[in-house]
Amino acid sequence: VQLVESGGGVAQPGGSLKLSCVASGGDFSIYHVAWYRQAPGKQRKLVASLRIGSSANYEESVEGRFIISRDNGKNMTYLEMNSLKSEDTAVYYCNANRAGVHYWGKGTLVTVSS
Repeated sequence: VQLVESGGGVAQPGGSLKLSCVASGGDFSIYHVAWYRQAPGKQRKLVASLRIGSSANYEESVEGRFIISRDNGKNMTYLEMNSLKSEDTAVYYCNANRAGVHYWGKGTLVTVSS
């Protein structure tokens, strides 16, 4: 499965961005999806996940601000980010996984700055 993210860029504090990730090369509908982020000098961390048949889960700092979703018909997953803060600045990675096998996109940079 190949994953390509888009939608990153520069946003002001309090603003919004919506990240998209398109999948190809496999049956996207059988994979759980997630979004991770890696801030400068820090380890990659799980931000939001959406397992098949389950509700979404969010990292505490983004709960209530970010929304993960998917559209299997379009082979897409999305991360809607609202009320952005400077600490949300990071490279965001799309992830698809199943039975312990993970696929990653190359990431898209989100910068939150005034």
